[in-house]
Order: sequence, then structure tokens, then C-alpha cells
Amino acid sequence: MSQKEISFFERERDRLSAEITAGFEELLSSSNVLNRKLEEVLGMTREYETIASLWQSFHELMRGQNEPLDDPRTVPGTGAHVVSTNSRRQ
Repeated sequence: MSQKEISFFERERDRLSAEITAGFEELLSSSNVLNRKLEEVLGMTREYETIASLWQSFHELMRGQNEPLDDPRTVPGTGAHVVSTNSRRQ
């Protein structure tokens, strides 16, 4: 055996090292893709929080209109609009 001839052990070591390196590169790439997707999801969550807040305000407004008022002159479904009882026809 001469020094220029590579032993089986060294060839196998180099092959396995290359395989491990390729695996780590693939893992790094997959991790980067996962991080980008997670950032997209978090961004969408923030957008939905704004929409949810708007709908919550609308729900509270509608619920407040359905609560009975003490004034018997109000018309249901009109947002507590008071109908005048002193109407005169001319």
C-alpha cells in the first residue's frame, strides 16, 4: 500500500462526512422555510385580531340596542329612537 492510495476507512469517512454535511444543509434549509411560515402565520394572526376587535365592537353595539330602556316611548329596533307623542297634523 502506498501513501497515495486511500484506505477504505478514509473513503468511507469522507462519504459519511459528505452525507452528514448534506443532511445538515437540508435541515438548515427546512428550518428557514419553517421560520418564514411561522412569521407569516403570526402576521395573519395580528391582522385577524384587528378584524376580531371590529366585530367585537359591532357585537357590543348590537347587544346594547337589544337591551330594554326605561323610556316607554322608544321604538324597538331603531337604536333607542324616541318617537314624539306630540305630533300635530296641519
